[in-house]
Amino acid sequence: MNQEIKNIVDFSKGNGLVTAIAQDAETGEILMVASMNEESLAKTIELGEAVYWSRSRQKLWHKGEESGHTQKIRELYLDCDGDALLLKVEQIGGAACHTGKRSCFFRQLDQDGVTDVGVQVFDPGEVYKK
Repeated sequence: MNQEIKNIVDFSKGNGLVTAIAQDAETGEILMVASMNEESLAKTIELGEAVYWSRSRQKLWHKGEESGHTQKIRELYLDCDGDALLLKVEQIGGAACHTGKRSCFFRQLDQDGVTDVGVQVFDPGEVYKK
């Protein structure tokens, strides 16, 4: 990662992390939100595929490393404060969510409660067999 990018991305506000929003480059659909640290951003730029920082596992997470549902970077943007990234991606395999849904934002909330409006792409029980 070049020095200009290191100087403008502000990892200090989030204890070494910035918010990363993955958006389908063609449709504009928001697919997921994750975190990135300096190393994961550098890997993302180097590979041309999304690499996040897993807060729960405390390690780098190359999106799709288990499922094969990777995210090819088409465009990468930084917000005005330098602490949030927008990744415009091509979602390989059709699903961004570990639940097998197209998007992580599949639960619609309203006055009546919660409705699952997601598109199920794969069965996570089959994909993540351990």
